[in-house]
Amino acid sequence: MLHPAATPQPDQAAQRWPWWPLLPLYPYGRRATLVREVVAGSVWCFEQLQGVYYVAVPIRMTVLKLKHGLLLYAPVAPTGEVRRALADLERAHGPVQTIVLPSSSGLEHKLPVPAMARACPEATVWVTPQQWSFPLPLPLRWLGFPAQRTRVLFEQGTPHPDELTWSPLGPLDLGLGTFMEAACLHRSTGTLLVTDALVSIGAEPPAVFALDPTPLLFHARERGEEALIDAPERRRRGWQRLALFASYLRPASLQVPSLVETLRGALRPGVRNARSHFGLYPFRWPSGWEAEFESLQGLQERGLQIAPVLERLVFPRCRRQLITWIQELAKLEGVRQLIAAHHEAPVACDAQALQGLAASLEQRAWAADHGSWSLLARIDQTLLRLGLVPQQPADPD
Repeated sequence: MLHPAATPQPDQAAQRWPWWPLLPLYPYGRRATLVREVVAGSVWCFEQLQGVYYVAVPIRMTVLKLKHGLLLYAPVAPTGEVRRALADLERAHGPVQTIVLPSSSGLEHKLPVPAMARACPEATVWVTPQQWSFPLPLPLRWLGFPAQRTRVLFEQGTPHPDELTWSPLGPLDLGLGTFMEAACLHRSTGTLLVTDALVSIGAEPPAVFALDPTPLLFHARERGEEALIDAPERRRRGWQRLALFASYLRPASLQVPSLVETLRGALRPGVRNARSHFGLYPFRWPSGWEAEFESLQGLQERGLQIAPVLERLVFPRCRRQLITWIQELAKLEGVRQLIAAHHEAPVACDAQALQGLAASLEQRAWAADHGSWSLLARIDQTLLRLGLVPQQPADPD
């Protein structure tokens, strides 16, 4: 089943959310959704784009068919399009019974949950332990979570244990809060669900970009005065640059031109429109940047890797716990594919692939300070200097 959306339209429900003006994430209330049936009659992916300044990456909710209804893992924004697609599934497979927030720190996963809970008033909401908010530590009910229907994973059990196996990573101390992720194995289909820690970054853009290739075409350019031209090779180039942005925040190969040079391309013929940001394009990609993307893919083991942002900012002091978690996932019986909440999915996955990833993490250089890792390293060092993250490793190697 495939539901490619038409041209994205403003979604009134998204615009009503109280946090929307405070978090202007692309596509700014015009969020289209791609629905893909991954396992016939059992597993579906609802995919949207999310980002800042056209640095957009897929964000994914996975829907599982259970004996008596549906489970939503890592909800996305419940736009009208999403609610209609869910209603179609409910008519065929039963009501949404369970909504799972599988992360304690992923803001992009936490924000949609209260609205999704309102859209599914009979569903029980499960969250990982030690949820937190910044800058004020607010209780979940103040953040819109339904108090009477919210349960805490592992502390109050786990949902549907006769059909699902749950595996926690953490909680890991971040200083400001905690990092925790709950993986879930849907035993009947061999589908392993993860959130942020594990990703697969392919050379081709994920399918959801077919609904809105603008971010790809924007970043495929060399100069701001270039029009946004749609072609397969430009989509591929734009995606690989976006993947570098998303992975490292500022890739080593990226150059930032002067303000004068940036303004020189503004308002030229062909870019006098908001879609092109009126020709403002403060990036330069020198020749050879492709090698940096190849190096990023070189971190993968059978198509899987640790998200570089998390490797450098979350896991430097928790490396052993991360590896142990992956080794525990490798012990789960019947894993056949992995679906993460970001980037590419599904990915073929089995015990051997997970064991290989754990082994490579033990052997290779870890959380570097140079090259594309430089900005992440400076952020981490600043947080350490300010005392905002723990000084000592949780698991020294």
